[in-house]
Amino acid sequence: MSITTADADYVRELVRERSAIVIDASKTYLIESRLGPVVRSAGLGSIEELISRMRRERTGPLADLVVDAMTTNETFFFRDATLWAAIEKQIVPQLKTARQAQRALTVWCAACSSGQEPYSIAMMLIDRFPDVARDWNVRIIATDLSAEMLGRAAAGRYTQLEVNRGLPAVALAKHFRRDGAFWQISDQVRSMVEFRTINLIQPWPFIPAVDLLMLRNVLIYFDTDTKKQVLARARTVLRPDGHLVLGTSETTLNLDERYARIVTDNATTYQPR
Repeated sequence: MSITTADADYVRELVRERSAIVIDASKTYLIESRLGPVVRSAGLGSIEELISRMRRERTGPLADLVVDAMTTNETFFFRDATLWAAIEKQIVPQLKTARQAQRALTVWCAACSSGQEPYSIAMMLIDRFPDVARDWNVRIIATDLSAEMLGRAAAGRYTQLEVNRGLPAVALAKHFRRDGAFWQISDQVRSMVEFRTINLIQPWPFIPAVDLLMLRNVLIYFDTDTKKQVLARARTVLRPDGHLVLGTSETTLNLDERYARIVTDNATTYQPR
């Protein structure tokens, strides 16, 4: 399926308006490849017909499907081993000591996609900090723009390929059960995570004070002004000794000087100054 320049520009404008994601003009092929399945699922004959309907129904469910399709949802369990080692060996122990009186820990996984990141947090706490998982008030808040992704995440069902990506065999055996062609995560793990729809570029609903904010591989899709806006908002929910975690190719440098860069066992996080 091919797309005209005008229709491609319309899609780029719509996606940027709804999600702040910037699609480069050189990536028209990406629009074509990702909209093909939407065309078929909607029972339409072409991308041209799809966009014609979208122009009439700019805020309807069809537009939601298009924005979802254009959102990159790349994730896997325990992504970036260096980071997870730092979280397990240094960051969580530090937070555990600091929160001993309150016995409460709050983690926010923003842009959680299909749920591997928040479930990784939950499994790590159960396995490495069982007293915290059992006796503390632990909140793992997982949010995403995509209702479809949140539905998949909340279901906790993964393919063999998905569990093969980053999940240790011992964790698979302990926290999942085979369900036909899928692997179903345990009720214990799933019950530790609460899922919400949040669009990071729109006003945020109430978020409690956060100890660990996972905002990985999100800023790379935004323009500079949007990055600054999101980072400034993140400071308003992050505790003074909490940690902001970005993707390995992301930084607060030249975007928000009110963060201090913290290096822990070769992993970089950020704290409010």
